[in-house]
Amino acid sequence: MKNRKSTSTRLWQLFSAIAIVFILNFIATRFFFRIDLTNEKRFTLNEETIQLLKSLDDRIYVKVYLEGDLNSSFSRLRNETQELLDEFRVYAKNGLDYEFININDQKSEQDIKDLQRQLYQKGLNPTEVRTKSGNSYKKELIFPGALVYFKTKEQIWQLYEQQERMPVQVGINNSVQNLEYGLVNSIRKLQQPLRPRIAFIRGHRELDTNQTKDIYLALNEYYDVEYIRIKHRIKALRPYSAIVIAWPDTVVDEKDRFILDQYVMRGGKILWCLEPVYTNTDSLKIKGYTLGLNNNIGLEQLLFNYGVRINSGIVQDMQCGAIPINRGYKGGKPDFQLFPWIYKPLVLPKSSHPIVKNLDMIRFDFAGYMDTIKKAGVKKTILLQSSPNSRIQSVPARISLATVSGQMNEKQFKDGNKTLAVLLEGTFDSEYRDRLLSDSIAQDSIIGFRKKSDPTAMIVISDGDVIKNDYNRSTHSISPLGFDKYTGEIFANKMFLVNCVNYLIDGPKLMSLRSREIKLRMLDKKSIGENPMKWKMYNLIFPIFLVCVSGIILVFFRKRKFTSKQ
Repeated sequence: MKNRKSTSTRLWQLFSAIAIVFILNFIATRFFFRIDLTNEKRFTLNEETIQLLKSLDDRIYVKVYLEGDLNSSFSRLRNETQELLDEFRVYAKNGLDYEFININDQKSEQDIKDLQRQLYQKGLNPTEVRTKSGNSYKKELIFPGALVYFKTKEQIWQLYEQQERMPVQVGINNSVQNLEYGLVNSIRKLQQPLRPRIAFIRGHRELDTNQTKDIYLALNEYYDVEYIRIKHRIKALRPYSAIVIAWPDTVVDEKDRFILDQYVMRGGKILWCLEPVYTNTDSLKIKGYTLGLNNNIGLEQLLFNYGVRINSGIVQDMQCGAIPINRGYKGGKPDFQLFPWIYKPLVLPKSSHPIVKNLDMIRFDFAGYMDTIKKAGVKKTILLQSSPNSRIQSVPARISLATVSGQMNEKQFKDGNKTLAVLLEGTFDSEYRDRLLSDSIAQDSIIGFRKKSDPTAMIVISDGDVIKNDYNRSTHSISPLGFDKYTGEIFANKMFLVNCVNYLIDGPKLMSLRSREIKLRMLDKKSIGENPMKWKMYNLIFPIFLVCVSGIILVFFRKRKFTSKQ
């Protein structure tokens, strides 16, 4: 009788367990949820991302060119990319497919070279890595990026963001942090039916089309970009979501300033790239010296009213680029050597704001500096600053190449961090709110004068060179923005400016994806180096000890259980 009861009890438990499994599976098919137990919520997608994926009206296809015999760092990037794509597939209702392609797994060497050439022409940047082959290491060219397809459109997705002067592990970690932003950004560009319009302002001796060609092409991937002249036309700026003012070199007259002011009052966004100090670089090259003079262009009061004071002075920074100086002649040829040039600050962003987070160094040249002014309703965020080892040279100033011959004395560079770029957000008062405007202007429906702005934003940069690419007039060739022709380095000027415009137009929602932080939990190499045997023994003995203790505890409880039944 007891055996029958025991058997029926076991059968009941078995059928109950099966029923519970079926019920849980049924619930899982009807209701979707995930639990992210990581400290930084690394597997939780942003709400904006989820909404974008749910709104897709066609399939997304992604070709990832990061496969094969990769080292540990790039294997991690590959695995993180696949996990992100799997997460995207869930919210896209299987409207996203992907494949990983090994570019070295082609039929012939020529096929490999052809594929590499195609990827490079499409815009994917190659990276040379060391991979282990038996007992030795070999160098290999990889393309850590992807091509994203939507309907008939194609967009690149750069997975790895290489950063100079940074360990590879840090660069990989920063790239992992930006994976979601990069893929969402690519999908967003593919999905946009009507692109916002932005304009570069002309008519005040701004940088010409050749000197802004590279940033023009970069922004043209997102927006319809034009060059326009205001010409005192009251509605000239109204069709544009944002405008760029790139190094005006003559006074902006009162009528154009009024139009700029009223553009801001209507919620217009402006990226100001100004040059507070005028220098003649041709004179510097030919004569070895030049003068630095105030470059007042009539916008200073306008910006002061919005919350920024443009100061008179040039920033000198010990953290700087280099220029070639002829140190004599060898074999009848000039002997050029590179020397630090304190007028060329190299700025490494320290802010955690999404516009500049994880960006590499940004190059400035004869930069001015700013202070922020307290204004009600305006939030000010400093984006870029010079290094703590900076100082200000008052203007008018004599700038001479002879200064590079002497050793820099750190004690003389004690003016601290100087603000070079600032973001202003909020509601702004019109510069003309308290001025005596005639009734015809104040009440004109066409002008539509406003004293206070809609919520908007602007970014002010105290250097025009930051947006200028080099242009060779003899060969008509354009260098990449941020390219240093003396060292061959490419600085992050272009990415910084693209982020600025993206933030101004899209606001913080999309750019907030760049704020995600995934901590790099690395081993303490110093501690391991000092006590290698101790850590080896820990790794060998502790797991065995843990298994033994677990076995003893399990045997003890089993023995106690069966002893109590008897």
